[in-house]
Amino acid sequence: MGLSLQKGQSLSLTKQNGESLTFIRLGLGWDAAAPAKRSFFGRPKPTEIDLDASAILYDASRNPLDVVYFQQLRSKDGSIQHTGDNLTGEGEGDDESILVNLPAVSPTVQHIVFVITSYSQQTFDMIQNAFCRVMDDSVAGSPEVAHYRLNESGHHTAMVMAKVSRSQGTWVFHAIGSPANGKTAFDVVRPAAATL
Repeated sequence: MGLSLQKGQSLSLTKQNGESLTFIRLGLGWDAAAPAKRSFFGRPKPTEIDLDASAILYDASRNPLDVVYFQQLRSKDGSIQHTGDNLTGEGEGDDESILVNLPAVSPTVQHIVFVITSYSQQTFDMIQNAFCRVMDDSVAGSPEVAHYRLNESGHHTAMVMAKVSRSQGTWVFHAIGSPANGKTAFDVVRPAAATL
């Protein structure tokens, strides 16, 4: 398991040998906090929580340049790829993943902000165990580099989870955990920009 970060902490995406990470995967996950409903036959039926992970790209002046989300799975420069929409949040591990080829990110991009939004407008007091983790996809087994678990809940429909920013020639991962409201990433472009 990678380094466990707390809200507000950051980690340089540089290996011990001084090389920068090149291919990373952001895994985001969550579980339903609401009790399971019973099916017709009395078996527990999981509560479906439809959250969406997205990436918003900004320049150095905090202007939005691009959004990668469930209806646009690839960034305009091709460096970021969303692996697809999970409509329920059911199952162990990552619910949605976003792949980032850091060397291929456009030079105009200074920050990549990762957000979770509730398309069905379910609030974060209905979920638990929300997390964001970074894996190094450039090596076999994709080891986890950092892990950030969100401990807060609340009556909001979106969360600015984390960001990856350029800093003196390398990339740095920051744990944010800032509540917002919105159905899609476009609704949280301003709150996400405010965290930069």
